[in-house]
Amino acid sequence: MTGYGESERDLEPGQLRVEVRTVNNRYLNVQFRAPPGLERYQRRLERSLKDHFARGRVTVNVVLDRGRSAGEALPVRVNSARARSYVEGLRALQEELNLDGRIDIGVFSQYRGLFEEVDPEVEIQKLHEDVLLEVMTEAARNAVAAREEEGDFLRNDLSARLDVMQAEVESVELRAPERLIDERDRLREAVRGLLDGEVPIDEDRIAREIVHLAERWDIHEEVVRFQSHMEMFRSALQQGDSGGVGKRLGFIVQELLREANTIGSKANDAEISRRVVALKEEIERLREQVENIE
Repeated sequence: MTGYGESERDLEPGQLRVEVRTVNNRYLNVQFRAPPGLERYQRRLERSLKDHFARGRVTVNVVLDRGRSAGEALPVRVNSARARSYVEGLRALQEELNLDGRIDIGVFSQYRGLFEEVDPEVEIQKLHEDVLLEVMTEAARNAVAAREEEGDFLRNDLSARLDVMQAEVESVELRAPERLIDERDRLREAVRGLLDGEVPIDEDRIAREIVHLAERWDIHEEVVRFQSHMEMFRSALQQGDSGGVGKRLGFIVQELLREANTIGSKANDAEISRRVVALKEEIERLREQVENIE
């Protein structure tokens, strides 16, 4: 399922912000977007995310905001060690060549590397792993909350589709015996037309043929299994599963489609065939939605 969560923490270098975004995926796929230097934390952070997400593409974005406005220069710091080195070098040269004069600040303006721009993104590398983990965990929880809100919507949508499927399969169940009566009447009229009323119709023969057709067209077991799978789907949907209910629902959808196909192959009736097509359309919609469920 899709979801978004973020968390912030005010620290000395600036405001640390972690964003967690999730989109649909059959498997868990974690991607980090963070400044260089955080690679050493990635394994632990990824293990932590597995406590919150079982599947989906999860993107973690880590930034450090020093509050600079657009176009504002980066903060500057002095490389004191390099400055002292320059001073010592100049004094040694002055003593060696017996030069007069004072070393003032204007001299240093001619040397590069004494003043360094501080990139806020570099400062994040100094953050302690536990601090980063805490902020990321809070962002992940917020993303999970967003996914749960979407999950409530999906649950209601899937339940409504199951209600439609229940009505369709009940119509199939009612129509099944009627088609045998229709077939019996059709056979009787066909035989009567062939015999042209000159020979009595052999009702026993017609009855045996109908029994044979009833065995071939029997869909009672398939209907019972289909309804059983729907109950399993409802139960799994309501109870949920700490290990992820999405895969279980996916397996049930496969079984629903299998039974629908079998019912369709035994239909031999326009009304039942139409109902089966409607069932398969709803099953496909179930399948599409189940892919969004963890």
